[in-house]
Amino acid sequence: MSSATSFYDFKPSDKGGKPYPLANLKGKVVLVVNTASKCGFTPQFGGLENLYKDVKPKHPDFEIIGFPCNQFGSQDPGSNEEIQQFCQINYGVSFPILGKTDVNGEKVEPVYEWMKKSKPGIMGLTRIKWNFEKFLIGRDGQVVGRWASTAKPESMKGAIEAELAKKPATGTASAEKPKPT
Repeated sequence: MSSATSFYDFKPSDKGGKPYPLANLKGKVVLVVNTASKCGFTPQFGGLENLYKDVKPKHPDFEIIGFPCNQFGSQDPGSNEEIQQFCQINYGVSFPILGKTDVNGEKVEPVYEWMKKSKPGIMGLTRIKWNFEKFLIGRDGQVVGRWASTAKPESMKGAIEAELAKKPATGTASAEKPKPT
C-alpha cells in the first residue's frame, strides 16, 4: 500500500483471517509487537500483559497488538487458533493477537513494511531482526518509537505514558478565535 500515510490506512488479517481495520484504533496510542510462542523472548507476553493491565484502565486510549510471526527460527509454527490458546493459557493475554504474518521478505504484511520505513532501526536498517521487536504508534497514526527484541515491555512504560499525555489533535482552524472587525 504505497499510498498509505498512517498506521490507520492498513487492514491486516485478524486471527480468523478477516480484515482488522486499524482505522478502528484512530486516536489511540498503540504498541505493535511481532510475537512468537517458542522463543527465548516469549516470556515477554507476561510483561506485555502486565503493561496492558497497568496502563489500559487509566488510559482506555491505549492498545497493544500482537502479530505472530514464524520467520525467525520457525518459533511460531502453530495455527492461529493454537497461538491464541497458547497466549491465553500461558500468559492470560487479553490484548488482540492478530493472524500470523510475515514482517520481512516478499510476503511482508504491508503495515510492517510501512512501519519499518517510517522508523528504521540502528544504522538505518529497516529489517526486523527477531521476534518481539516493538513499534509505538502515536495518536496521529505515525511511528514514534521502535525497540529491539531485548527491550523489556516495562522499559517502554515511560515512553507510552508520555505519548498518552499528549493531547489529541483538535484541528487548528476551530481553535482560532475570530478577530474583531
